[in-house]
Amino acid sequence: MSEKTLTRMDLSEAIFREVGLSRNDAAQLVESVLEHMSDALVEGEQVKISSFGTFSVREKAARVGRNPKTGKEVPIEPRRVLTFRPSHLMKDRVAAGNKS
Repeated sequence: MSEKTLTRMDLSEAIFREVGLSRNDAAQLVESVLEHMSDALVEGEQVKISSFGTFSVREKAARVGRNPKTGKEVPIEPRRVLTFRPSHLMKDRVAAGNKS
C-alpha cells in the first residue's frame, strides 16, 4: 500500500487541470465544498455523496475505560464522533484495487 496522501492542493490541482478553472478558483471551490460539509456535520446532518459514501456524527455515551499501562479504571466522557460509511460502489472499487 502506498504512503501517499491526497491533499486539498491535490484536489484543487485536479480541478484546475480537468475543469479549466483558474488555480485560485479551484482552490476556493475545494475550500467551499469542505466548509459546507463540515458545517453540515457540526449541525448533526449527514453528508451523503453518491457512489462515494456517507459521513455522519454519532453520539457516544459515557463509559469506563482502562489505562492499559496501569490497569486503572478511567471515566471516558460522552462525546460526538465522526463516522464514514463507504458506498457499495466505493467498497467494490477499493477491493478491485487490492487485486492489482
